[in-house]
Amino acid sequence: MTTNHSNRPAIDIRDTMRERDLLGTRADALGDGFDDTHDELDETLLPLYDGDQLEREERAALRRVQGLSTELEDVTEVEYRQLRLERVVLAGVWTEGTADDAENSIRELAALAETAGSTVLEGVVQRRQKPDPATWLGKGKAIELRDIVVEEGADTVICDGELAPSQRRALEDVVKVKVIDRTALILDIFAQHAKSREGRAQVELAQLQYLLPRLRGWGESMSRQAGGRVAGGEGIGSRGPGETKIELDRRRINTKIAKLRRDIKGMKTSRDTRRHSRKAGGVPSVAIAGYTNAGKSSLLNRLTGAGVLVENQLFATLDPTVRRTETEDGRLYTLADTVGFVRSLPHQLVEAFRSTLEEVGESDLLLHVVDGSHPDPEGQITAVRSVLAEVGGDQIKEIIVVNKSDIADPEVLARLRRHEKHCITVSARTGAGLDELRELIARELPKPDIEVDVLVPYDRGDLISRIHEEGEILESEHVADGTRLRAKVTPVIEADLAAYAVVAS
Repeated sequence: MTTNHSNRPAIDIRDTMRERDLLGTRADALGDGFDDTHDELDETLLPLYDGDQLEREERAALRRVQGLSTELEDVTEVEYRQLRLERVVLAGVWTEGTADDAENSIRELAALAETAGSTVLEGVVQRRQKPDPATWLGKGKAIELRDIVVEEGADTVICDGELAPSQRRALEDVVKVKVIDRTALILDIFAQHAKSREGRAQVELAQLQYLLPRLRGWGESMSRQAGGRVAGGEGIGSRGPGETKIELDRRRINTKIAKLRRDIKGMKTSRDTRRHSRKAGGVPSVAIAGYTNAGKSSLLNRLTGAGVLVENQLFATLDPTVRRTETEDGRLYTLADTVGFVRSLPHQLVEAFRSTLEEVGESDLLLHVVDGSHPDPEGQITAVRSVLAEVGGDQIKEIIVVNKSDIADPEVLARLRRHEKHCITVSARTGAGLDELRELIARELPKPDIEVDVLVPYDRGDLISRIHEEGEILESEHVADGTRLRAKVTPVIEADLAAYAVVAS
């Protein structure tokens, strides 16, 4: 286990939770569970599936210049809070499941925090039947958490769950540092990684929906209510300046939310138009979905050479990518890489990204990518399916693609193959199993079912090419007047071939 920043010895979360029933027990959030699951690859192999990574390198090359801080030194006249996520302490409440489940959850939270740019110092877990309605942890454990924050020199506490506004305020009053919950952390990561216009609008909408019920006044100097002559003769119980400011903020946020929804609706129309054009052309679509960091983008690069960013990081890519490829027999289809999922994915994000997630609901086949090396792959599958059910993805034919088979436990792979009806194991890193996956996709894709018998003139080679790409040729013969074909085609091609149909004598 990695040593904490303090002189106290690190405490193994599993042993101590079992011995002391996890009542306020510390968990080392920086243990071996966060070892990189991707070794460095030979540079000659990278172009095969990772594509061009320059964009990420350029973004990561930015370095902070020292001595340019404009941070206020005199904060006696205004309320000032330093907003940053740098040195954090994690806190979790274990209400159900096993000790391993609690450990996996806190470790995933640590990975999320590191993705957001934090340094995780310590993790604590409180064993309770349900979260405390006042301070979430309970008053006594909140005081212990404050002592840990002081000892570690942390500036932020991240809670492994969604806190009510009152719980966050009460916990902040005890620990005396900024407190955020899992939802706010995930929203922050999405805001960092979204780069398309639609992605940024979707994330901003989710952030505003999350912020709206959590608005606060500017401290006690602006009273929420004032009465009598103090309020300008409005009488007892009239609204004070603090209440007025909150109402103004709410109005501005609601106006912005309405505008973002209109903008996203317009972007959805454009996305629907492109999708319908592919449908009209008879091109089948395959959607790639799965838990974050399961290897969806790596798989897309391997199958299509898309050049999408690949990084061992949660939510490294958010914007969907659609690429066209073909089966071994020449049939075209599209592959769409969607946003990754995570346990307790904020409902604001599901709602905001609904237009993007509809790529899954409108697809003909779903590749559900699972990280075979994860401690709880079944939990990942359940979390993804619960989100897909909200957008109609549970009605699509599904193939479970267990990735990272090169580093996964063979017993886990065998267990997944037994439990899942349509399951295949692959490794996007080594290429193992990808040929079998391509063959499986070709078998499961919907095939043209309209049989035609046509005589296509030699000057209409474009129609012959379309039949090869979008249909299935059963018989072919070259005669004096053209090419005699018996084939299965889509309704669109059938209409174009109607003039060349052979009439039975």
